[in-house]
Amino acid sequence: MKKLGAVIVLLSLAISAWWFSGPYLAVHSISTAIEERDTARLERYVDFPRVRASLRAQLSDHLLRQAGVDVAASPFGGLLQGLGRQLGGAAVDTLITPMGIGAMLQGHQLWKRGRNELQGGDSWAAPEPARPLREAKHRFERLDRFVVDVEREPGEPPLQVVLEPQGLRWKVVDLRLGLSAPPR
Repeated sequence: MKKLGAVIVLLSLAISAWWFSGPYLAVHSISTAIEERDTARLERYVDFPRVRASLRAQLSDHLLRQAGVDVAASPFGGLLQGLGRQLGGAAVDTLITPMGIGAMLQGHQLWKRGRNELQGGDSWAAPEPARPLREAKHRFERLDRFVVDVEREPGEPPLQVVLEPQGLRWKVVDLRLGLSAPPR
């Protein structure tokens, strides 16, 4: 009976260790994929349809708050809001794909080369890799939700990358942009 109890305790510890290390391993894999510009590996850790839907909703809400009550009540308000949603949705649909992320990473590489941010200072060296998650803060929001806070410019709220388990892998399911309400 003691052996069975020990096996159950060891099995519980192993499952707990696997569960709680999963998001950290996923964040490390995402960071490595970004540094190496490996969009195929990145695709394994991002639920692109859920991220696109979340970003579309955040941008639509932000546009409505920026427009204010006066524009929403006007005859052209609905037309402008619909146009804003269409343009914002098209931009999100284009950018939040493996190819869109790859293009942004290539642009980042060109930007680093143009700013002379090269490895070793040699003009023929490779540009410094993108490392957006280097100094990020991690926390469990719930047992099944892990949040990574990525610092942005001073005074701006951090970008929050939300991971949830899907099958045996933790995936990015939401990007919280922290868009604020317009000043009054």
